[in-house]
Amino acid sequence: MQVASQSAPLPAFKPASGLGNAHLQTILAKYLAPRRPLHTRVEMLQLPDKDELQLNWSLDAEDCSKPLVVLLHGLEGNIHSHYVRGMFHSLRQQGFGVVLMHFRGCHGVANKLPRAYHSGDTADFALFLQLCRSRYPTRPLLAVGFSLGGNVLVKYCGETGAANLLSGAVAVCAPLALAPSSDRINQGFSKIYQRYLLGRLKGTMQRKLAVHADFPLALTSKDIRTIRSIRQFDDLLTAPLHGFRNAEHYYQNCSGLNFLPQVQKPLLLIHAKDDPFLAPAAIPLQLPPTVQLQLCQHGGHVGFLSGKLWRPQYWLDQVVPQWLNSLSYTQETL
Repeated sequence: MQVASQSAPLPAFKPASGLGNAHLQTILAKYLAPRRPLHTRVEMLQLPDKDELQLNWSLDAEDCSKPLVVLLHGLEGNIHSHYVRGMFHSLRQQGFGVVLMHFRGCHGVANKLPRAYHSGDTADFALFLQLCRSRYPTRPLLAVGFSLGGNVLVKYCGETGAANLLSGAVAVCAPLALAPSSDRINQGFSKIYQRYLLGRLKGTMQRKLAVHADFPLALTSKDIRTIRSIRQFDDLLTAPLHGFRNAEHYYQNCSGLNFLPQVQKPLLLIHAKDDPFLAPAAIPLQLPPTVQLQLCQHGGHVGFLSGKLWRPQYWLDQVVPQWLNSLSYTQETL
């Protein structure tokens, strides 16, 4: 079994000159990202319920001399998301094998079942880690999750405790308090982000209605078009499709904050106080000794642009591999 020791603190984040505003950090992070080519090997993982996940492996991922890092994207993210591509490239440069696990239906093709994915959907992730462990019995497994993927990662780490297959994990801008965060994104300028995400979510569900004659909910295409908030979407679709009574029941059962006390392997949380997606309640006030919080004054939502405005540096791409490399792995006898 691979275990890891706790690491050193990260260098502080300082926003690029002129980019102290949370919305500039959030929006420009996407548009200023370098267009690096990313060559991956695609694998379709067949799930026990006959659905499937797309995995994108780095071309050197089979090299067992390198720790393997699993990336988990955010809501409606994929291999083309700027933060995925940046972290994927940086981790490879730092000597890691890398694989992105797409959540169901996020690889550009509708998944085979009416159900989708959600912020507490740890079962597919746990299954994939079991697959990685069976393929690589002694290899260190690590993970980095962004936003929704970060909450999934934190929940998994808490659920599994000492049985966690990961030697270390990083959750970036995770909505660890789902209910307050769903309210936060429905306020002020943040409604712009909500409108964008809702458009993608509703498009996915419209495609499901078109191909699933056995869709289990009594909703029409018109009903989906009239949804105006993330909470309403979760109430009408996410919750009932995944076994929850309503949005509040889903939020209560899946918020990562509830699982932090049980985390027993090194976990780094990176959060910006000015995150326009997340409520202040998503910042944990008490942490177990295995969890480290890097709380930044600025950074927006998965932004963290430092350096110069005309030549920005992606702080996350620098410090996350650094933190993972600082973990010291030791071999224990099974």
